Amino acid sequence: MRRDHVCVAIALLGCGYFVGRTTADNARPPRYTIANCVTTFDADKVERTGAGYQFWFADKQFADGKTLKLSAVRANSASHAPHEHEEDEFFFVLEGTAEFHLNGETATGGPLTSFYCPTGSTHGIRNAGDTELKYLVIKKYPPGK
Repeated sequence: MRRDHVCVAIALLGCGYFVGRTTADNARPPRYTIANCVTTFDADKVERTGAGYQFWFADKQFADGKTLKLSAVRANSASHAPHEHEEDEFFFVLEGTAEFHLNGETATGGPLTSFYCPTGSTHGIRNAGDTELKYLVIKKYPPGK
């Protein structure tokens, strides 16, 4: 992953989407340290999917359900069909060409393009190119999911 892509991911994290929880949300707020707040991509820790792989920079257990995941999808493939869920979600393209589906419409975007999936919308993303597609998924899961 290129250094400028990492900088974009850090900027997304700092833009307010990942606002920390307050003591009103939980009597014992988590203890965040430099050691558990910095994650570097590790190819040995990727999770293989039918169309490529994913790597969790922040999983559901880390920051009160707020997540950051890298998805990589091989050429002309999709990780799954368009679907819907109660959480909203952002996709941010790092490399390749993505075809984004939202409620029956489509748009195509390349590197440094974001796609937003509102709560309850039918959405999906697929690799519309001949090279690997890499994108970030930014999402907050509800408690207990």
